[in-house]
Amino acid sequence: MNRHTIPLGRIRGIPVGLDPSWFLVFILTTWTLATSYFPGEFQGWPKTQYWIVGAATAVLFFASIVLHELGHSVVALRYKIPVRSITLYLFGGVAQIATEPTSAATEFWIAIAGPAVSLALAALFRLLESVVSSLAPALALARYLAYINGSVALFNLIPGFPLDGGRVFRAVIWHFTRNLRRATLVAATLGRGIGSLFILAGVWRLLTGNVGHGLWIAFIGWFLENAAMAQIWQQQVASLLAGHKVSEAMSRSCVTVSAAITLQELIVRHILGQGQRCMVVTRAEGVVGLLTLHHIQKVPREEWAVVTAGDAMTPVEQMRWVPPEEELQQALAEMDRDGVNQLPVMAEGSILGMLSREDVISYLRTLQALRA
Repeated sequence: MNRHTIPLGRIRGIPVGLDPSWFLVFILTTWTLATSYFPGEFQGWPKTQYWIVGAATAVLFFASIVLHELGHSVVALRYKIPVRSITLYLFGGVAQIATEPTSAATEFWIAIAGPAVSLALAALFRLLESVVSSLAPALALARYLAYINGSVALFNLIPGFPLDGGRVFRAVIWHFTRNLRRATLVAATLGRGIGSLFILAGVWRLLTGNVGHGLWIAFIGWFLENAAMAQIWQQQVASLLAGHKVSEAMSRSCVTVSAAITLQELIVRHILGQGQRCMVVTRAEGVVGLLTLHHIQKVPREEWAVVTAGDAMTPVEQMRWVPPEEELQQALAEMDRDGVNQLPVMAEGSILGMLSREDVISYLRTLQALRA
């Protein structure tokens, strides 16, 4: 979960939060329900009641989205796949699953779990309609939630990656081809096609005068097309990096500094003076830690003159690191999993260098140039 996300708490140990963009869609949903949907379906209410029921329905709708994503997450945890967080944002919600599933069956069950939860919620709210039929506000809420959860399930079952239906489709292709990379490319290409159809449908709505729906449909299509293209790019990157090791891309420019040096002196001498971005910290007994720009940024500027490298560093025993012979693709996956931009490269207790995302990008450019 990034630093801009507003934390809401944890469910089964999974952090749940709000992206700031969620507030926009919450306001739009409440406004649409209060000024259009509910007045058309339930006439004669006081104006304030429309807004109260609209806001309550919007909150429960997004609670349903959390349950949808929790469906994916619980099944992922069942298969021992870590889940970093669940975040509500402009387009609904996303469960950040740390690694790719290990088999087609695992992918299928994780993907289908979300729509299954939404369909179950639609059925539950449909049953509640008969229970609360004499209470108009509750009936309105249950009726809309039955409709919207059913719509969420059906929309997500569209077979275009990265929608849930696209992941189900990928699992089927994976099962028959035994090739995850090929399955992802096929599913993502279909996802791009479906995204393009959404864009065309949105433009058609715009031309026929339905501006609001047209813009929204085109925006969803643009999002799907870009997300699918990102998956294709990831597969191309994986193909380029296949067989290449950390030692081929890592930087060996880490400078050694004393643990007693102040951050102010270190910045002047090594960062501004030499352009260094990572420093191996030593004491008389040997290497004791690693210091990067990220560590320095955590220290208030007014304390740089008194805080030492030894105070700000990550101790060697707490460092996450990779061996030089590790596959580059695996090292990138570890960066994603741990939420870091660089990892020390170590062998036999010695720091050999650093591997950063910038190093990998530079190496990718070289590989692309050679392939071209």
